[in-house]
Amino acid sequence: MKILHLDSNHELLITGLNELGFINHENYTDAKEQIETIIHQYDGIILRSRFKIDKGFLEKATKLKFIGRVGAGLENIDVEFAKQKGIHLLAAPEGNRNAVAEHAVGMLLNLTNKLNFTFNQVKNGVWLREENRGIELEGKTIGLIGYGNTGKTFAKKLKGFDTQVIFCDILPNLSDENARQVSLEELKKQADVISLHVPQTAETTYMIDDDFIKSCSKSFILINTARGKCVKTADLIPHLDSGKLVGVALDVLEYEKSSFEKMAVNETFSKLVSYPNIIVTPHIAGWTFESKIKLAQIILDKIKNTFIFEK
Repeated sequence: MKILHLDSNHELLITGLNELGFINHENYTDAKEQIETIIHQYDGIILRSRFKIDKGFLEKATKLKFIGRVGAGLENIDVEFAKQKGIHLLAAPEGNRNAVAEHAVGMLLNLTNKLNFTFNQVKNGVWLREENRGIELEGKTIGLIGYGNTGKTFAKKLKGFDTQVIFCDILPNLSDENARQVSLEELKKQADVISLHVPQTAETTYMIDDDFIKSCSKSFILINTARGKCVKTADLIPHLDSGKLVGVALDVLEYEKSSFEKMAVNETFSKLVSYPNIIVTPHIAGWTFESKIKLAQIILDKIKNTFIFEK
């Protein structure tokens, strides 16, 4: 089987596939249109998020048996059409769940203790204590929307903070020793913190908007380490002004790498990052040295387990 690698990953992935007898070709620079002229030669594709694998692309991939996404989601793949063609879809949500959960904890502690904000004050010669009292997590209710790999790992890490963790999910009966399942309406009544752990779907796109925030009973902290388009960025501004949003931590944005230059001059973004109770990181929650190894190893194992007898 011939595999085309469209993004670079940890070297163990290609090394392992070579050892298993697969033929590996790397193409990290050609445009999508150029890749489409050669994709009919390949049995497998491995990528992160270089470009969208849409219906037109898949129609040209006449030999394709699998797509390996070295990451958690499959949003950049036309999943339904791929399934119609009998293409195996392999992702690695287990690979970066710990990294994302640790990042979410870090963002939460940063906001509640005003770490970034006060450090910047101190750097500029300002030493204020009373004005910078923090908020303790003990006794607070943390609401998770989505209870898959990252949601469960985040809940486990929160257990040591003596918080109450609740969650809602489209699947039933997921409660465990770390968190209790509730309805979305109940979560909006109880949560002091709301953290997103969902894929991007029609149901989750812009789910956090003006109406959602207004419908929450308490002022709350919002954390998004999931997908940027789950949050309507412009709708955050009035609720930061009113105090309904105590703080916002975003590792993902509805405008990301491909339009970052536009984002830098975007009035909404410029306003957003002017608030002292905002943290924005450049989609690095799952981007650790350890997760790079884990993600590659998981995809290698899944390819091996699925196709070792079909080479």
